[in-house]
Amino acid sequence: MKRTEKDQQLDVKKPEDKGYVRELVQKSKAGDKQAYRELVERYQTRAFRIAYDILQSQEDAEDVVQESFVKAYLSLKHFQEKSAFYTWFYRIVYNMSIDHKRKRSRRGGVALEFDESYLNTEGADSSYLYEPVQTPDDMLKRKEQAQDISKVLNTISDEHRTVMMLREIDGLSYDRIAEVVGVSKGTVMSRLHYARKKLQEGLKDLKMAS
Repeated sequence: MKRTEKDQQLDVKKPEDKGYVRELVQKSKAGDKQAYRELVERYQTRAFRIAYDILQSQEDAEDVVQESFVKAYLSLKHFQEKSAFYTWFYRIVYNMSIDHKRKRSRRGGVALEFDESYLNTEGADSSYLYEPVQTPDDMLKRKEQAQDISKVLNTISDEHRTVMMLREIDGLSYDRIAEVVGVSKGTVMSRLHYARKKLQEGLKDLKMAS
């Protein structure tokens, strides 16, 4: 699944119209492939971010997202719509990413270097991560900040890092995050607090060391 710039912008440009998404889900259940294609376009960027955050590999993340969409399509008849489609689907992506990482570890896979370009913050309140880019100096500063952030994020567990990404980058509520990762709301809040604290401490340490 080769991603283009258009692909990376599709779902963040579309408002979350619950009624329309429900209609797409119903059509997809009835076998409308075009409707499911629209669901893919709507959620593929955020799904990719979840997978990439866990796997740290573009190729692996793309494979997992593609497999997740196939699995979701084949499982649509079991989706009872008690939760939002994106919550149900992101849980599939999350679980498949964790499973893929475990299999890769057993094969002796090597962790790849984090690529800060995948921290697409458009549409989410993540201003504490980046300053607006206006000049070449600002662009360099942003790149250095992203590299520092990636260094710190890679020192915390997948569970803590994923919760922070879902909250700060994707803007999901505590309840939605809890559904995605399969833990209580209180656990989500605890992990988020820990991740934010570690990020702040890590960035402070890096600044003092520079």
